[in-house]
Amino acid sequence: MLERLELEAFLTLAEELHFGRTAERLHVSTGRISQTIKKLERQIGAPLFYRTNRSVRLTPLGHLLHEDIRPGYEQIRAGLDRATESVRHQHTVLRVGFVGAAAGQVAHQASNLFSKREPGSRVHVREAQVVDAVAKLRAGDMDVLILSLPLPGPDLVIGPLLISERRMLAVPATHPLASRTSVTMEDLADVRLLRLAGALPGDWPSDRWPERTPSGRDIPGGPPFETFQEALQLIGAGNGAYIVGTQVTRFYTRPDVAFIPLSDAKSIDWAPVWLRSNNTSAHRAFAHCAQEAANRIYLAATHE
Repeated sequence: MLERLELEAFLTLAEELHFGRTAERLHVSTGRISQTIKKLERQIGAPLFYRTNRSVRLTPLGHLLHEDIRPGYEQIRAGLDRATESVRHQHTVLRVGFVGAAAGQVAHQASNLFSKREPGSRVHVREAQVVDAVAKLRAGDMDVLILSLPLPGPDLVIGPLLISERRMLAVPATHPLASRTSVTMEDLADVRLLRLAGALPGDWPSDRWPERTPSGRDIPGGPPFETFQEALQLIGAGNGAYIVGTQVTRFYTRPDVAFIPLSDAKSIDWAPVWLRSNNTSAHRAFAHCAQEAANRIYLAATHE
């Protein structure tokens, strides 16, 4: 009888044909996957995979075993999922976090839709601060988080696109760029871009503080911040600049900060995100409600 890890390691490796990706999906080490497959092959008495330094592929016996056990595994997993979901559906409580006012608007309207369509379910919506929002999601302190992309990590499910907004540069109202009708990515060499406290290169949302312009000029670094309101305070005091989305012109206007469109920058996209290890029908249903709410808000804004 196969143990669970042996079964999942074999089926996942048969799909990925790559030990590293298999280990990532199952959240174990590559060595553990290799040892598990070797143990399974010893138990069966023959190789299940051909291995070279460049490729992994199933042997004829491996193909046969995969065809025999995959349907049964899927049936068992589907049965367990249905049983689990039937219990969760009776008392589903989703904890939804959001970063930023536009995401909060979507989260609250999606909460209302979800509660109407999922009787007995409740949604607790709360604001998350940019400095630790992703860490709290990964720690299990919230179930769904609405925030800007990109957000790397194989442990996360990225839901449907909710908002796509133009990038702008927030600068002190007294800065020479403040009088411009638009700026380019090259102009970033003339400002100090604020950085999120504790964030490393590649961390979310490091796309807001590139280190160089497209032509390779260095972009000076500004002081760190922990909340968006703190960032605005730093900018208003003349201590730096920051890349933002157009929502700031609706929700965060202030006399000491100017927002200038970036003419050659890609958009900022927003989506609901949740842990792959907690990917339930309730999460997907809420994401659908969030997409519908965002569409309604966008249509209402265009007719204002």
